[in-house]
Amino acid sequence: MPLAEKIVAALDGRDERVLDVRIGLGYTAVQLADGSTGVALSFSRQAGFGCTVFRGMRPIAGRPAAELLELLPSSDPIEAAVGLACANALANRPAEEFVDGDVLEQLDLSSEDHVGMVGNFGPLVGPVRKKAGRLTIFEQIEEPTGDMLPAAEAVRVLPECQIALITGTTIINHSVDDLLSAAGNCRTVVVLGASTPLLPGVFAGTPVDMISGVVVTDAPAILQIVSEGGGMRFFKPYIRKVNLPLR
Repeated sequence: MPLAEKIVAALDGRDERVLDVRIGLGYTAVQLADGSTGVALSFSRQAGFGCTVFRGMRPIAGRPAAELLELLPSSDPIEAAVGLACANALANRPAEEFVDGDVLEQLDLSSEDHVGMVGNFGPLVGPVRKKAGRLTIFEQIEEPTGDMLPAAEAVRVLPECQIALITGTTIINHSVDDLLSAAGNCRTVVVLGASTPLLPGVFAGTPVDMISGVVVTDAPAILQIVSEGGGMRFFKPYIRKVNLPLR
């Protein structure tokens, strides 16, 4: 079963209602009636043409969360982002097993390691380069640039890596399943970023060793930032970065 469908199944039966939805240029946010809020990257460049980028249900607010969850497997990236943000609102809540802090604090990198980073996590690039022998970044570009390769190259290169850092946004464009398959022989595989659902069960049977995401601590602030086109740089005071080792 594709990971997107596993996420929907894992959260099936939750009866929360949606209070607010913001589809920003950088991120999408969904707030539930109990105040819990989740975010996911907006693939705004793939939103298509015209002034309406979300062509689905109207209105969105007030609906059962289950209806938004059903959007996650959609081939439309905006619909899928709404579905994942809703999943994160349901799943990414405080838990005792979470380890606070930056994901790099949880990784054992050496000069012998080749790190494959799917998604350009700017703040991690410098520290990874200092600790690892080699870093290859896979991003949405047409041609190779330095140590950055087109995202399509990740499936070919990840089998050569010891460490795979895979952005949770790959759940939105449904490339995550092929990427996890390619990373099967890596020593350590992490799915990370604000789009990552903190649902350990859905990663059973995959090579993922750790998931790293965020818990929103100030929903009104996050909703405003998303509405104003902001992203992780502005999220920091209003979230907890948490890690969950899976084995």
